[in-house]
Amino acid sequence: MPRMALGLAYDGSAWQGWQTQPNGRTVQDTLEAALRRFAAAPAVPTICAGRTDTGVHALAQVVHIDTAALRRTESWVRGLNALLPDTVAVQWAQPVSDEFHARFSAMSRTYVYAVRNSRVRTPLLDRRVGWVYHPLELAPMRMAAAMLVGEHDFSCFRSSQCQAASPVRTVQTLDIRQHGEYFIFTFTANAFLHHMVRNLMGALLYIGQGRQEPGWIEALLAQRDRRLAAPTFAPDGLYLADVEYPAEFGLPRLDAGLACMTHLGWSFVQEA
Repeated sequence: MPRMALGLAYDGSAWQGWQTQPNGRTVQDTLEAALRRFAAAPAVPTICAGRTDTGVHALAQVVHIDTAALRRTESWVRGLNALLPDTVAVQWAQPVSDEFHARFSAMSRTYVYAVRNSRVRTPLLDRRVGWVYHPLELAPMRMAAAMLVGEHDFSCFRSSQCQAASPVRTVQTLDIRQHGEYFIFTFTANAFLHHMVRNLMGALLYIGQGRQEPGWIEALLAQRDRRLAAPTFAPDGLYLADVEYPAEFGLPRLDAGLACMTHLGWSFVQEA
């Protein structure tokens, strides 16, 4: 049966995460309902690149389906979007070989977290960015971020509900940039544990506020105890921004940081 890959964007604040739930208020349930109507099939199961949690957004979620429905590529985009709510939209569609798998073919995933550091909250960015009241310092957060790059046991940054067989992950890059009162955190890894990015954010923000020294990160990695780390940070400013696949599949990709800022209507000068 032919296989199709779809690129998806969604506003996570409207949904209880990606994965199907009995109440149907998830992105997967909504997409599969649209697919059933579009493909005129009783069921069209989806496989995604990464299961986002409640409140987490996506700019570049990747999904694959197997379907006998014959449609033009452009029709997969426009037809599905006509059946989806305003908070979910297919960005692109592309036929792929049977060797492609949205989850297992992925070489890396990139998440971007946008934080606004201000003494006063703004309702215009509610559920779009994280908000930190206390002043943040960029330099110590960057020092701590450097300690997280590489292969580590991230037990201290995984949730108690994490079902991953191993807590070991490889963080390829962890970049933090400041644009006035905004801080953009970009995480790229081979894969992430449940709540890993939000737990890392909690620790980095503690350090940025001066509540801990950068070296605290090394101690947490060594202790492997979630109870010793910072609280899980809010999902509001977290975006699944890119999934990298082997070039042979020829799938579209975004510049993760730029895509996030464009999505939020920002046009920053790329400061160091």
